[in-house]
Amino acid sequence: MSVKILTDSVADLPADIVKELDIAVIPIILRWGEEIFHDGVDITAEQFYERLKRSKIPPTTSLPSPGMFVEAYDKMADSADAIVAITVSSRMSGTYEVAVSSSRLMQKKCRVEVIDSETATMCQGFLVIKAARAAKEGKSLEEIIDVIRVNMPRVDFLCTFDTLEYLKRGGRIGKAQAFLGSLLKINPLITLREGIVEPAGRTHSRSRAIDRLVDFILSYKHIEELAILSATTPHESEMIAKRTSHVFPRERIFFSRPTPVIGTHTGPGFILAGVLGDRD
Repeated sequence: MSVKILTDSVADLPADIVKELDIAVIPIILRWGEEIFHDGVDITAEQFYERLKRSKIPPTTSLPSPGMFVEAYDKMADSADAIVAITVSSRMSGTYEVAVSSSRLMQKKCRVEVIDSETATMCQGFLVIKAARAAKEGKSLEEIIDVIRVNMPRVDFLCTFDTLEYLKRGGRIGKAQAFLGSLLKINPLITLREGIVEPAGRTHSRSRAIDRLVDFILSYKHIEELAILSATTPHESEMIAKRTSHVFPRERIFFSRPTPVIGTHTGPGFILAGVLGDRD
């Protein structure tokens, strides 16, 4: 059985990986005033963050249309017996529901299994990569789904921001709402737990927040994959990579700028460390 893999652009996958593993990516819609962009298609991360720093109008995001999923499903059905769609956490976005409902509107016959990753960014991406590699190896649909389920508890991330205003504005702040009452300048640390944003600590300096990201990576006994995403501070990514090089080689790290849909909800001061691995 031939199985194809699909995801949404929140997974933040590098273009070369998408091409190499034949992954279909549905872009989230980005609205900026009267302009509409397709995440990662009509606007690059570089263009987005340059504009974000100077724009007085904040961007917003909206769900992909059912038609976008149906078109992708039908196209994939030409060469697949089954499709696995892995979406951003359903507790953060309605993309999962759109992916499910769209599978019922297909013109062509093909089994579609939609899986809620319960995560986002490159942690979602790691699950997609594992699934796509299993599909390339000729694994069955059931085996690929098992690969995803087994690895879901193995992905985690920690990130920090200059401000929570972007998360608050986009309605994605979750339990990190507790940070908003602080009268002091803080650098909040955020993660996801059971698919929802949750506070993971706070520091009173950017440098200490970076220390916490380093400590997070070093807390793993075994790291299979590592991603470091920084919106506008690549020097901090390099600093983290250098400080953790004795546990994971720099040349194997996924370095990137977060995709515009992520940047809309996190802002230009965002930096994240994402891991697929084991602590015990």
